[in-house]
Amino acid sequence: MKRFFKLMFISMLTLSLLAACSSGKTEKTSTSNETKGVMDQIKAKDKIVFGVKNDTRLFGLKNPSTGEVEGFDIDIAKQLAKQILGDETKVEFKEVTSKTRIPMLNNGDVDAVIATMTISEERKKEVDFTDVYFKAGQSLLVKKGSKIKGLQDLKSGTKVLAVKGSTSEINIREKAPQAQLLEFENYAEAFTALKAGKGDALTTDDAILYGMVAEDPSFQLVGGTFTEEPYGIAVKKGNTDLVNKLNAALKAIKDSGKYDEIKNKWIKQQ
Repeated sequence: MKRFFKLMFISMLTLSLLAACSSGKTEKTSTSNETKGVMDQIKAKDKIVFGVKNDTRLFGLKNPSTGEVEGFDIDIAKQLAKQILGDETKVEFKEVTSKTRIPMLNNGDVDAVIATMTISEERKKEVDFTDVYFKAGQSLLVKKGSKIKGLQDLKSGTKVLAVKGSTSEINIREKAPQAQLLEFENYAEAFTALKAGKGDALTTDDAILYGMVAEDPSFQLVGGTFTEEPYGIAVKKGNTDLVNKLNAALKAIKDSGKYDEIKNKWIKQQ
């Protein structure tokens, strides 16, 4: 009887070890698939999926008559695809906002994000960035004739509009702590609120604000810039190969003069 139980114990132990080994192999395979480079996936589907803004004039704005997204970021993304995959049409654009762009990137909904995204130390903990592809600076947008001329005028009782999840939101809390901050999901909503008189000033990067002025010249930028906002293209953390490919493509676009051509087309005021 003792021998029977001993044999049973050995059999159960053997089965447990085999199960553990099998589990280890499965886990290893799963981990291997998870860490497989995005560049391999891009080659397999023969296109790059970029997360872009749909509400940011000059950088990424959906044209209501065509349904296409247009702007500086869009044209740069097409040129990146041309450099990497040999054809500027091998792109797909998915809408992101300041709030959703990192989650969508990390969920695999997009391969890269090119959406007026400022490189910051905090964001580097979550994603990897390419080299800087555009330099902006945070400023203020007000109705012409406004008493607000700069940061010093953002006092208690002043309402400042900003977009959730943006560095502009964080910066203005530090620069003008007495002002009341009203947050919106995107720039279109924020600018609509400003035009409706729901706030005294709207704050974000000057390049984005220039787009709003182009839409409605009754508004103006005031106070100059009070931060530096270097834009980078974000990819999921650890995808060094894709970062290198994008950096090489950016360099090629700049060296060829195509970058300046695109910039002059969209960003006429700096």
